[in-house]
Amino acid sequence: MTVKLAKNNNPNIRSNAFSGILPRPNWTIVYTGLSRLKGLDKIFTNFTIRHGYHSTFSMNSFNTALLFLDPNRIGFPSFVDPLTGNYIPYFLVPNITIQESFDPLIEVDMTFTNQLTTRFEFKKSRTLSLSLIDYQLAENRSTEVTFGFNWRQKGVPLIKKLPFMKNKLDNDVTFKLDFSLRDDATANSKLDQGTSFGTAGQKVIRIAPSIDYIVNNRVSIKLYFEQNRNIPKISNAFPITNTRAGLQVRISLSQ
Repeated sequence: MTVKLAKNNNPNIRSNAFSGILPRPNWTIVYTGLSRLKGLDKIFTNFTIRHGYHSTFSMNSFNTALLFLDPNRIGFPSFVDPLTGNYIPYFLVPNITIQESFDPLIEVDMTFTNQLTTRFEFKKSRTLSLSLIDYQLAENRSTEVTFGFNWRQKGVPLIKKLPFMKNKLDNDVTFKLDFSLRDDATANSKLDQGTSFGTAGQKVIRIAPSIDYIVNNRVSIKLYFEQNRNIPKISNAFPITNTRAGLQVRISLSQ
């Protein structure tokens, strides 16, 4: 697909030089009807499928070239820059950026009748930045996969009774697991060359399981673990791993 950037046929102050740029539609599609089908309604309480696409086209600034000449008024430049050998255009646009993303490309969110919830999401995005000052194109591509698991079970008597309470406890426990994998890559290429070279990139892996245990309406306990691994793709960066884990006890004193 090609997009006409600027209109050069006899431009003037009142003319819209970027009238050839027309907006393209973005969309988001959500379907929730599978849980209503006969047979599936006994397995799922919610079954949602999502798909979306978003894109933006932007220019940080533009101005008219003082050395632009069009003696024949045909809409094309006639003056050549003696240093670069390029024609002087009517408009000077230093940078153009295109961002597009499938956000998400596909997402499936399921809730079962036994209070088990699972979610799968796959995203893709791309950013193109064209610099007309140093004549380079920077391209960033990103892919991300996310998986989520959540299961709540009522009446799990891990702690049956507290010393200062007479009644037995009807406890709830929730198991959670979040996993994501993101792959980023950035490459630069010069417009007068047919090769590109990588300038940045990394793989990010995140895993975060946790257990939430509700003792009663005042006391809750959470056991959690989270690890983030950053694996670079270039030699001048180092892999980084961050890990945190712990036990949280929350006590509510409100009446």
